Amino acid sequence: MVALLAAVSILASCGLPRLGPNKREIYAGSVQREGDAFIVAINDRVTRTTAVVPALGFSESFQNASTLGSDTIRPGDTLGLTIWENVDDGLLAPEAANSTILEEVQVDGSGFIFVPYAGRIKAAGNTPERIRQIITRKLEDQTPDPQVEVRRVAGDGSTVSLVGAVGGQGVYAIERPTRTLAAMLARAGGVTIEPEIAQVTVLRGGETGKIWFQDLYRNPEVDIALRGGDRILVEEDTRAFTALGATGSQARVPFESHSLSAVEAIAQVGGLLATGADPTGVFIFRNEPAEIANQVLGRDDLVGAQRMVYVLNLTEPNGMFMARDFVVRDQDTLYVTEAPWTQWNKLIAALSGSLGAVGTLTSTTDSLLGLGG
Repeated sequence: MVALLAAVSILASCGLPRLGPNKREIYAGSVQREGDAFIVAINDRVTRTTAVVPALGFSESFQNASTLGSDTIRPGDTLGLTIWENVDDGLLAPEAANSTILEEVQVDGSGFIFVPYAGRIKAAGNTPERIRQIITRKLEDQTPDPQVEVRRVAGDGSTVSLVGAVGGQGVYAIERPTRTLAAMLARAGGVTIEPEIAQVTVLRGGETGKIWFQDLYRNPEVDIALRGGDRILVEEDTRAFTALGATGSQARVPFESHSLSAVEAIAQVGGLLATGADPTGVFIFRNEPAEIANQVLGRDDLVGAQRMVYVLNLTEPNGMFMARDFVVRDQDTLYVTEAPWTQWNKLIAALSGSLGAVGTLTSTTDSLLGLGG
């Protein structure tokens, strides 16, 4: 009896090991009990109010950019020129020839080319036909009836860079088949990560646009036209939640889909521990923006992010439906409390071990005393 009382005293003073706070301790931290967190039971209204999934998309400036025409010359293009003159000794043609071929004429960064006797000509923004007309007009005062041919020799002059989780990172020219984002991604070998969590970012000048990879293919209207200098980054979704308590694993867990429900989050970490979890004590801890917190609580006076604790009771008739409908968000903490009897089992186990140790000590002492006698 003395040993039992001593063991209980020791356990009571030191406390039993456990995974975290119990339900009583969590509720003690509520605003209603002079704490600093709002504790809210999840219902249909709460699930609707808090169901916020990141909405990615391109701004109007991205969407309204027209597709680059294949006939429009841009800085960086390489042109080929052939000029025929209707005289034996022309301005450009060598002796005994009536044509001059300029194989590679580079469009400079300002969009100009240089043609002998015609001077600097604005090429960028014009079509080959328009450039032909300009050169013809400039030469006809110096040689009779010049005939000019203008052709694109290499590329469209504009390039984009692709980096990240694509089949082939690199710099690609915007050509006839690859004038849009989806086509360019296909040209680079597609994405190399799970499509559900792939995000595509386009940087154009000082503007940035981002979209879910799957949305790009499900909604052709958001497949934007590319522009020279665009930088395209494909990366995995960085959102994650933390799982603690009586779950199959305790870790920081990345999202595996575009949207994630509470029941899916629980499944991702191996479910509830069958030997110790309390299905009435599933909590989601979150810093909620004031506008959402006010709607959830039916108030309009809260300012700044609010500490919210959402409670799920999986034993209720609609508990699983609530867990299926409640959306888990980035940086959430999923915590499952231990069942009350778990602590009792730990107490019994600890007492059994303590009494066993006391019994062993007593037997050893008796033996020593017997030997001494």
